[in-house]
Amino acid sequence: MSVAVDDDLWSAIGDPTRRRMLDLLLAEGAGTATTLSERLPVTRQAVSKHLVVLDRVGLVHVTPAGRERRYQVDEAQLARAVAQLADVGATWDARLRRIKRIAEAIQRSQEK
Repeated sequence: MSVAVDDDLWSAIGDPTRRRMLDLLLAEGAGTATTLSERLPVTRQAVSKHLVVLDRVGLVHVTPAGRERRYQVDEAQLARAVAQLADVGATWDARLRRIKRIAEAIQRSQEK
């Protein structure tokens, strides 16, 4: 693999609620814990905890907005995650091609 995989980043993205939060933030441009909790089946406190995880791995930027904090997706970090996923996918595609060739060779040798 040419791109190093960031386990913390993928652990954060691996949670379905956090992925949905990222989707909402991307669609709306930004949001607060309150606005996100109105669109998700979890409490505002749970949303806040998920946002802390996303912030820690750099997937969101936080800016104060009065008594709340506004969150926005860090597109560079998201692009980094996409590059990692593409690299992992390419690696597995290559592995599966090798397995297929081996299986075909075994099948040909058994047919003789």
